[in-house]
Amino acid sequence: MTSAESDELRRKHYNGTVVYLDKPHSDLMIVRVKPDFPIPAHKPGQYGTLGMGQWEPRALGCQDEDPKISDEKKLIRRAYSISNSVLGDHGMLMDIDLAHAPWLEFYIVLVREAEKAPALTPRLFMLTQGDRVFLGEKIAGHFTLDPVKPTDAVLFLSTGTGEAPHNYMLWDLLRRGHQGRILGACCVRYRRDLGYLAIQEELMRRFANYVYLPLTTREATTVQHKVYIQDLITSGELEERLGHPLDPTSTHVFLCGNPKMIGVPAIDRATGKMDFPTTTGVVELLSKRQFQIDQPGLKLVGNIHYEEYW
Repeated sequence: MTSAESDELRRKHYNGTVVYLDKPHSDLMIVRVKPDFPIPAHKPGQYGTLGMGQWEPRALGCQDEDPKISDEKKLIRRAYSISNSVLGDHGMLMDIDLAHAPWLEFYIVLVREAEKAPALTPRLFMLTQGDRVFLGEKIAGHFTLDPVKPTDAVLFLSTGTGEAPHNYMLWDLLRRGHQGRILGACCVRYRRDLGYLAIQEELMRRFANYVYLPLTTREATTVQHKVYIQDLITSGELEERLGHPLDPTSTHVFLCGNPKMIGVPAIDRATGKMDFPTTTGVVELLSKRQFQIDQPGLKLVGNIHYEEYW
């Protein structure tokens, strides 16, 4: 494909500009995209769509694509939860209404290998500030704070970049002056994979009702005694650090990240019987304590809310 042909495809398909880009390390990115159109009204926790053309270059060190099935004129798209850096440039809570901000923020990890060669993230990681991308005009999702009351305890439990929607929801709770306890916990391989860690630590210093628990599994100090989010629940540490019992009448739990951590069951719509995955996830542990999982298909809202990020 010639340079002129690539430029023409970009003009045809791309409708957003990268206005901010930060890489905590080579495989982790926080990016803000300003669309050419007004951003639709939306709620913290929802997701949008990013896309790039298959004609674009890919980052080095990623699994090769099969040239036999590639279509270099194809636009590759994927849904991403909208994130939020919570604090603005001056170190204060962002004071703009982010539901009407001129840009959307995304938190993305570079997928180097997968069952099928990764198509989008190796191209996203070639972006620089000022580059053009595709941004979907629709924002959607049931993963929101709608059921949360001002005095409820709120837990945000995630793995990796599954923290993204929780950051947006956390900002919304803090700016509203949420009265209940709030806890965020994120499990990653290495400490460097916590792209918002400095912000989370600052938020703990400023807000007495907020606690953040970073969990790492492959650091030299943790590899021999890994602690996963499920372990926090079974050991009682989660309640201890939250400073509030895991009471289903006054607690909401938000889950985003690795499906094994979440553990969404298959539910028999006729009987309500739940068939949990082989690996015990958070949903199973909390269900034994009388928590109820959301069932969007039946329009049932519980106090366990999940976003299947992968």
